[in-house]
Amino acid sequence: MTKVAKQTSHERFDARDRLIIALYAQLRAERETREAMEWVIRNGGLSPEVLEAMASDPISVVTADDIKTVENSLKRLQLDHGSVHP
Repeated sequence: MTKVAKQTSHERFDARDRLIIALYAQLRAERETREAMEWVIRNGGLSPEVLEAMASDPISVVTADDIKTVENSLKRLQLDHGSVHP
Protein backbone atom coordinates (compact mmCIF):
# COMPACT_ATOMS: atom_id res chain seq x y z
CA MET A 1 0.00 0.00 0.00
CA THR A 2 1.44 3.38 -0.94
CA LYS A 3 0.97 6.58 0.94
CA VAL A 4 -0.26 9.58 -0.96
CA ALA A 5 1.06 12.84 0.43
CA LYS A 6 -1.67 15.41 0.90
CA GLN A 7 -0.72 18.61 -0.88
CA THR A 8 -1.53 22.00 0.54
CA SER A 9 -3.03 24.61 -1.75
CA HIS A 10 0.32 26.39 -2.06
CA GLU A 11 2.11 23.22 -3.20
CA ARG A 12 -0.37 22.61 -6.03
CA PHE A 13 0.48 25.84 -7.81
CA ASP A 14 3.77 26.90 -9.30
CA ALA A 15 5.25 30.40 -9.07
CA ARG A 16 3.33 31.57 -12.13
CA ASP A 17 0.02 30.46 -10.63
CA ARG A 18 0.79 32.24 -7.35
CA LEU A 19 1.67 35.40 -9.29
CA ILE A 20 -1.67 35.21 -11.09
CA ILE A 21 -3.43 34.86 -7.72
CA ALA A 22 -1.60 37.88 -6.31
CA LEU A 23 -2.32 40.02 -9.37
CA TYR A 24 -5.98 38.99 -9.32
CA ALA A 25 -6.26 39.96 -5.65
CA GLN A 26 -4.66 43.34 -6.33
CA LEU A 27 -6.94 44.00 -9.30
CA ARG A 28 -10.00 43.05 -7.26
CA ALA A 29 -9.00 45.43 -4.44
CA GLU A 30 -8.44 48.26 -6.92
CA ARG A 31 -11.84 47.65 -8.52
CA GLU A 32 -13.56 47.68 -5.13
CA THR A 33 -11.84 50.96 -4.27
CA ARG A 34 -12.88 52.51 -7.59
CA GLU A 35 -16.48 51.34 -7.13
CA ALA A 36 -16.55 52.89 -3.65
CA MET A 37 -15.24 56.19 -5.00
CA GLU A 38 -17.83 56.18 -7.81
CA TRP A 39 -20.59 55.54 -5.26
CA VAL A 40 -19.43 58.45 -3.09
CA ILE A 41 -19.34 60.80 -6.07
CA ARG A 42 -22.82 59.73 -7.29
CA ASN A 43 -24.33 60.10 -3.82
CA GLY A 44 -22.98 63.56 -3.07
CA GLY A 45 -20.38 62.55 -0.51
CA LEU A 46 -17.61 64.44 -2.22
CA SER A 47 -16.33 66.32 0.81
CA PRO A 48 -12.56 66.80 1.06
CA GLU A 49 -12.51 64.72 4.25
CA VAL A 50 -14.16 61.73 2.55
CA LEU A 51 -11.86 61.89 -0.46
CA GLU A 52 -8.81 62.19 1.79
CA ALA A 53 -9.94 59.17 3.84
CA MET A 54 -10.54 57.10 0.71
CA ALA A 55 -7.23 58.08 -0.86
CA SER A 56 -5.27 57.21 2.27
CA ASP A 57 -7.07 53.89 2.90
CA PRO A 58 -4.72 50.97 2.24
CA ILE A 59 -5.63 48.28 -0.26
CA SER A 60 -7.67 45.49 1.28
CA VAL A 61 -5.87 42.46 2.61
CA VAL A 62 -6.47 39.29 0.64
CA THR A 63 -8.69 36.92 2.59
CA ALA A 64 -8.72 33.13 2.63
CA ASP A 65 -12.03 33.31 0.74
CA ASP A 66 -10.35 35.36 -2.00
CA ILE A 67 -7.61 32.76 -2.36
CA LYS A 68 -10.15 29.92 -2.39
CA THR A 69 -12.13 31.65 -5.15
CA VAL A 70 -9.01 32.11 -7.27
CA GLU A 71 -7.86 28.54 -6.64
CA ASN A 72 -11.25 27.20 -7.71
CA SER A 73 -11.09 29.35 -10.85
CA LEU A 74 -7.62 28.05 -11.62
CA LYS A 75 -8.80 24.46 -11.15
CA ARG A 76 -11.62 25.02 -13.62
CA LEU A 77 -9.23 26.60 -16.11
CA GLN A 78 -6.75 23.75 -15.71
CA LEU A 79 -9.47 21.14 -16.21
CA ASP A 80 -10.85 22.99 -19.24
CA HIS A 81 -7.40 23.09 -20.84
CA GLY A 82 -6.28 19.64 -19.67
CA SER A 83 -3.22 20.93 -17.83
CA VAL A 84 -3.65 19.74 -14.27
CA HIS A 85 -0.49 20.04 -12.17
CA PRO A 86 0.72 16.85 -10.49
